[in-house]
Amino acid sequence: MIRRDVLAQLPVNTALPALRAALDGPGAAVLCAPPGTGKTTLVPLDLAGLTGAGPVRRVLVAEPRRIAARAAARRMAWLLGEKAGERVGFTVRGERRAGPRTVVEVVTTGVLLQRLQRDPELAGVDVVVLDECHERHLDADTSAAFLLDVRETLRPELGLVAASATTDAEGWARLLGAGGRAAPVVEAAGVSHAVEVVWAPPVRPVRPSHGMRVDPALLTHVAEVVRRALGEQGGDVLCFLPGVGEIGRVAGQLAGVDAEVLQVHGRAPAEVQDAVLAGGDGVRRVVLATSVAESSLTVPGVRVVVDSGLARVPRTDHARGLSALATVRASRASSRQRAGRAGREAPGVVYRCWAEGEDGRLPAFPDPEIRVADLTAFALQAACWGDPGAGGLALLDAPPAGALAAAREVLAAIGAVDAEGRATDRGVRMARLGLHPRLARALLDGAAEVGVRRAAEVVALLSEEPPRAYGDDLAAAWRTARRGGDGYAARWRQEARRLVSAAGEPRAGAGGSASGDGGGRSDDAVAGFVAALAFPERVARARGAGGFLMASGTGAELAGAGPGSRAGDGSGLRDARWLAVAVADRPVAAVSARVRLAAVLDEETACAAAGALYSSGEEVGWSGGDVVARRVTRLGAIELASRPLASPGAELLREAVVAGLRQEGPGLLRWSAGAVSLRQRMAFLHRELGAPWPEVSDAALLERVEEWLGAELGRARRRADLERIDAGQALARLLPWASGDAARFDELAPERIEVPSGSRVRVDYGGEQPVLAVKLQELFGRQASPRVAGGRVPVLVHLLSPAGRPAAVTADLASFWREGYRSVRAELRGRYPKHPWPEDPSTAEPTRHTTARLKRG
Repeated sequence: MIRRDVLAQLPVNTALPALRAALDGPGAAVLCAPPGTGKTTLVPLDLAGLTGAGPVRRVLVAEPRRIAARAAARRMAWLLGEKAGERVGFTVRGERRAGPRTVVEVVTTGVLLQRLQRDPELAGVDVVVLDECHERHLDADTSAAFLLDVRETLRPELGLVAASATTDAEGWARLLGAGGRAAPVVEAAGVSHAVEVVWAPPVRPVRPSHGMRVDPALLTHVAEVVRRALGEQGGDVLCFLPGVGEIGRVAGQLAGVDAEVLQVHGRAPAEVQDAVLAGGDGVRRVVLATSVAESSLTVPGVRVVVDSGLARVPRTDHARGLSALATVRASRASSRQRAGRAGREAPGVVYRCWAEGEDGRLPAFPDPEIRVADLTAFALQAACWGDPGAGGLALLDAPPAGALAAAREVLAAIGAVDAEGRATDRGVRMARLGLHPRLARALLDGAAEVGVRRAAEVVALLSEEPPRAYGDDLAAAWRTARRGGDGYAARWRQEARRLVSAAGEPRAGAGGSASGDGGGRSDDAVAGFVAALAFPERVARARGAGGFLMASGTGAELAGAGPGSRAGDGSGLRDARWLAVAVADRPVAAVSARVRLAAVLDEETACAAAGALYSSGEEVGWSGGDVVARRVTRLGAIELASRPLASPGAELLREAVVAGLRQEGPGLLRWSAGAVSLRQRMAFLHRELGAPWPEVSDAALLERVEEWLGAELGRARRRADLERIDAGQALARLLPWASGDAARFDELAPERIEVPSGSRVRVDYGGEQPVLAVKLQELFGRQASPRVAGGRVPVLVHLLSPAGRPAAVTADLASFWREGYRSVRAELRGRYPKHPWPEDPSTAEPTRHTTARLKRG
């Protein structure tokens, strides 16, 4: 029996006529409905005609999470007076409850993608509802793009609804629109229950979260706020935390509270999740949850929300090939969603564990996954859809070019796409396994070597990281899962069975067995081999002190390695020579990645699994201050073996020498005083006159190194050869000979200037202005200071005493004779009486000699 009394109370009823009209008209709509309005439960039933409000249509509802899909289906079935699997069913990875009578089916967005790839027309489906589209999960965005493609090319009658409580309604309306017109936006009024906001920031500052780390002081504060809420408010408490680890730590700090403490997250067993959503039996509850509880489901009895203000999101370091989760501040949209949980059934309260002044600085919406996540799976989906570059897909945000290029490189390496980026038959098979492409590769290739069952069991471990309590040794975690009776072990066994069925019986690979035990390989060897197949660039060799070097070139450390601790304390991997690193992240500001899950490996297996990274060849480079020529065998960045190379190729030598120059600078060459002077003169003319006089800074010379050192580079084989090259002779090649200007070089920037005494004195071009340092008596009779650069630049004259010490500085000699000479004469003639000190130096005879010598002459 349909529970019409409950359905009638749902506020979304007021929006149903407009929503039906939108589907009957343009065929697409954006539904904005706050939490608790019935958006997820009543709308699909109404559109399917199950409430008697129209023709019966088959409706597919896509939810971002398994827990939400199951909960939504069970709630709708309850509203119809049925059990899930009758007219309302659900399908999530590893579980399906649907039958011939099913009209409304709730699926995860991952399942929807699989169906679209197998049957783009979605035969038999009349309407698709994309729920919680504000969360901007990558699978949801991809599903929307594919559905819009289907509507445009195959099934224009397919109805499409994008539904959310808080979203960019205008953006989605433009995306779902057609013919230049946006799709209608249908809004439903929210629940009338008010939610009071209590700001509860920590009394003392806490360290910002980074990577997976959350300051324990903040978690202690959250636990204190939960205790405070239990004392100040009635009803159950729902507390939002970023991850499973934080939930466990806060649960430990709530021991002894007068309430049942429950934990809800994606890894929790389905029966635990269902029990939480079913409501309590009169005992007060504290539900600690991740963001899975933000949307699509109501936790009965909740009147209070405690929000830590944190969320965990995917982040990818494309340069190092590392994907990890990062802890960030939750967006304002997420905060509103979380607060709404307190007002689902009655007025409620939300305690926010941050200051009110910080709220306005939070991001408005969460980052779309397409901007920050690993795009390998997305790229394979796009390739299988027939759009390898994703340029034809209708997406709210285009995929970053660099991330997409990195993803396509991975797909090419594992044989999922061809040279043009099109999906291969192998790639199509990978896409249908419901795994990340890396894990699909490990399952298919691993099954051919170690048997389907063992490969599937290891891949099941990799597809959902085991609990921290299982340790960081993959093989040991495998054995624990086999023995285990916990929720993770149960899910692992279910996923392994699914993968065995999905992979089937592959043909035996070279030297392997299709369904045997991998030629008698131990669990450790199998775990290492399969993990290395999935992440070949993370194969790592020990380099001491708990450190490893991965084939990607990134360093890695075992947990516990570092200052003040023994290498790899607490890890069964600390004595390993080789590792297959399955899970690693790189903390902020850390040089090395941190190994979270890995398996012991040997060199032979490492080279077999990561064969595409194996190389052997001549390496001639600059290392340790000189040319090093070797024949080297490598596995990516890991050097396996090397031996000296007696006769390296001339071109390789030339490249190495150039690399050395660029690394250490032109100072490697022989710079005589004349060469230094030449460079300074050339720099002076470039500064004062510009073209055609070349720039001769270190950077400029290194940029044109082949041009001015061409012949000498061809003869250089090592550092000593570079040190013998006359830099001045080579540098002269850069003078503008072709234009003929080089002939004026000595005129424009003379190396020496003849003074009235007949001496030719060197000009110093090393400073901002050319300097002529000359004894004062040698300039007697000269009226004006010398000028260079075609008369544009006066030379700064340093007038020296007879002993060669500075006496005066002037750029205007005539002015000095008139105004400055008298004081210099008065100071120096008593000290140097044997030298001439005439009253009028401008008309006196210049000399290099003393007065006595002048008389004898």
